[in-house]
Amino acid sequence: MTQTTGLRLAFVAVLVLAIGAALQAGGKPQRTEFPWLAAAKEWLNSPPLTPAGLRGKVVVVDFWTFTCINWIRSLPYVRAWAEKYKDRGVVVIGVHTPEFRVEKDLDNVRRAAKAMKVEFPIAIDNDYEIWRAFDNNYWPALYVIDAKGKIRHHQFGEGGYEKSEKVIQQLLREAGSSGIGDQLAAVDPRGVEAQADWADLKSPENYLGYERTENFVSPGGAVADEARVYAVPARTRLNDWALSGDWTMKKDAIVLNKANGRIAYRFHGRDLHLIMGPLVRGASVRFRVLIDGQPPAAAHGLDVDEQGNGTVAEPRLHQLIRQPKPIADRQFEIEFLDPGVEAFSFTFG
Repeated sequence: MTQTTGLRLAFVAVLVLAIGAALQAGGKPQRTEFPWLAAAKEWLNSPPLTPAGLRGKVVVVDFWTFTCINWIRSLPYVRAWAEKYKDRGVVVIGVHTPEFRVEKDLDNVRRAAKAMKVEFPIAIDNDYEIWRAFDNNYWPALYVIDAKGKIRHHQFGEGGYEKSEKVIQQLLREAGSSGIGDQLAAVDPRGVEAQADWADLKSPENYLGYERTENFVSPGGAVADEARVYAVPARTRLNDWALSGDWTMKKDAIVLNKANGRIAYRFHGRDLHLIMGPLVRGASVRFRVLIDGQPPAAAHGLDVDEQGNGTVAEPRLHQLIRQPKPIADRQFEIEFLDPGVEAFSFTFG
């Protein structure tokens, strides 16, 4: 994702090149020296790393944020590199720069890192200081730095895994490592980490807060920062969405005030995800999902059963739909049986 355009980074290749051109010169990032990470507010999985401690190492810097589906789908590769090359002179550092406010909470980051098996060092970048030092604009963004501290390769967004690993191997050879070979790490992404079905994907990411949402079609439109009873129109077009029930639309999210509120979304894609969490830490909110008015059955995602039942207990990305082919325009609905849920964004795959 880009900081401002979400899935459009992966969705429109031309846009990637246009935005990337502003950050690159001759195929490299404008910044060629490794910006140091002293601005990290906290470190997880490691004591603070220092220039002296990384001298002579090949360093892979991975910008991430734990709800980002683009980063989640890249994680199996970064995790595999960290494991394969950890004893050969490679240090992988995850720089966690939050997109949503729930991602600024250190306890949430710790929980997500544990659940996602992110075991390499993590630098916490809540104030975007490391992000700005790299002139970065993307989640995920990968920077590969040689043993002399020069940025030798970058990858913005998903993909480029083979090339990135070959660069890591070459930089290890340049640093004097022998027996590296050219065999790539074995990676078998599954579940929410599986690569998107790009050929059948026609729905881009959409934020739900009033600042950045698109195609909101509840009659009367959105009312900012005030409780309002919304309704779903009789007809919706592809990528339209609407609310039903008593909701408050905030700048960056929507909050359900009373039980039995619904979100409806017309989408086209194999996977549908919703970034959401309970408004109060420790609370849980029950929900039920329908697709074209029926329980999802074989189309259910990891976070619901075949009848569409699930529970929100922590802020994270929830996979609600993974449908078998044929992929077509579908009407998704989620009804929350309890109040107090906060939802931030839909993403698809």
